[in-house]
Amino acid sequence: MCGIFGIVYKEDKDDMGKILTKAAKSLTYRGYDSVGAVAVTKTGKADLRKDVGKVDEVAKKLNFEELCGNRGITQLRWATFGVPAQRNAQPHFDTKGRLVGAHNGNVVNTIHLIKELTAKGHVFRGENDGEVVVHVIEDSFNRHGDLDLAIREARKILKGDYAYTITALKGEKMFCTKMGSSLYLGVGDGFVCCSSDLPSILNLTNQIVPLNDGEYVEFDSDSYEIRSIENGEKIDRKPITSPLSPESASKGDFPFFMEKEIFEQPERAQALLDYLAECDELVPFAEEIASGDRVYLVGSGSSYNACVIGSYYLNKLGGCATFPVVAGSFIEHFGEGIRPTDLFVLVSQSGETKDVINVLNMLTARGMANNVLGVVNVLGSTLMMRSRRHLPLLSNLEIAVAATKTFINQSVLFLALAIEVAKLKGRAGDLPETLDKTPKAIKDTINQMNGWAKELAEKYKDCVDMYTLGYGATYGSALEAAQKIKEISYAHCEGLYSAEFKHGPLAIVTEGYPVFYLTTVEDQHMTLSHINEVTCRLGSAITVAPPSDLLAKNSTMFYPLPHSEYALVPILSVVFMQLFAYHLTVVKGYSPDFPRNCSKTITVD
Repeated sequence: MCGIFGIVYKEDKDDMGKILTKAAKSLTYRGYDSVGAVAVTKTGKADLRKDVGKVDEVAKKLNFEELCGNRGITQLRWATFGVPAQRNAQPHFDTKGRLVGAHNGNVVNTIHLIKELTAKGHVFRGENDGEVVVHVIEDSFNRHGDLDLAIREARKILKGDYAYTITALKGEKMFCTKMGSSLYLGVGDGFVCCSSDLPSILNLTNQIVPLNDGEYVEFDSDSYEIRSIENGEKIDRKPITSPLSPESASKGDFPFFMEKEIFEQPERAQALLDYLAECDELVPFAEEIASGDRVYLVGSGSSYNACVIGSYYLNKLGGCATFPVVAGSFIEHFGEGIRPTDLFVLVSQSGETKDVINVLNMLTARGMANNVLGVVNVLGSTLMMRSRRHLPLLSNLEIAVAATKTFINQSVLFLALAIEVAKLKGRAGDLPETLDKTPKAIKDTINQMNGWAKELAEKYKDCVDMYTLGYGATYGSALEAAQKIKEISYAHCEGLYSAEFKHGPLAIVTEGYPVFYLTTVEDQHMTLSHINEVTCRLGSAITVAPPSDLLAKNSTMFYPLPHSEYALVPILSVVFMQLFAYHLTVVKGYSPDFPRNCSKTITVD
């Protein structure tokens, strides 16, 4: 989840290094693996310093305080293309050392552009998409000598959601561009600056110029000009006075990071789908699953719940039987029966989850490391580095401990894989046309159901025990819903396959006892029976499903999802339950971001 900051003064500043270091520290809440800074003097001399590590340690090791210039750029990098390494840290020079810049976001056609530009004579020092941005602009700059035109031409070449800032060493101007990732302009006394995040600007000035996607800015120390990247037309926009403090700005308008991250899910799902449409890994990954002897999907916590959903998708759509397994039980329950032809898809947000790494270590010791595929959010992690091939989640950093957007993108990735497997197996006629609709469907669910979730949380704020039940497609959703409720609201909740509820747990139902049902309309013939088992005993059946008169009439409460496609229901129902768990936690007076006894990355047995 990269963060960028750029600033221009009229004269060289001896304390440019301190200014850039302070700005970088304001971006650290995003999470990062490397940091860099460059200062450019009025004479065109550039001093670039960068490395893997935290801001304080890199700044001290590389003496950022020595940086001097009238222009400066700093960047914190969250690895997406290229492993965390000094060569991939940003900012980046172009081939000839005439331009320097840094970016935030994902350029999804990075691999293709590196090949194409290398063939044209460009020299790449790493594999990072930020470096690709600089080289694409350089390619046009070489032909025209016009940085303004080069930026407009780059828009036609770079695919994805991104923002960047760039400057030519010779000259006084800096440029910044917003194409899907966050970017703001700040106007201060004797300087103009840009940043992906308000906190780094608000440390310097409260005069903010909001920018829209498809706009770029040319600025120096005392002026700025906004233009349309489509046609270069000038856009007049004055600064506004921000009422925010640097601390509050890191969360935007949200009181907690968890809510912010729930609301980020549509854009992160879109970023993942954009990447999968351009990358070279999705089809080979799917081919291995389609041709695997036995395929195990292994994860812990929310990642395991996503594996359960993934197993459903791969079976129903792809015609491929897979085995979702809790990582901590894999060695004891399956370790002695695995075969050399088995395939193992290990799933972990952090890529460092101890139970998952234990499975990886066991497979490596058995000489089966080449049978391991990884699904990870943190690039450069142990799982990514040791998997024969991997797919990234592109969820960016989750600050809140409870998984939200990483779980959703794991589920979206499994849906995309299942569709590819189906194509490989000649099952295209059975495919739902839902994948491209997913980001909008998630957004619609948040917008239309957030108020209902809050009202429901008020109703059950004193409840200490409940069930979430799923059938078929939504079993993994029920598991994840229960996990969200337990880990942040501290109410006991058990996720269960709805057909199992009558085999014992039904005994717990008393008048008003809440039981949530997550279901597709296609499965309502079974779910209705399960609902009536509860309502006839005076329990409360709370159903989350696409619109259905039958389900609505038989439920105590019914919450209709805004989209009916059955392949989306497992994802959208979880979004509603995330919102319910969040509001339940807040109304109880707890912080949803950092629940007790929980950690973001579990590195112990």
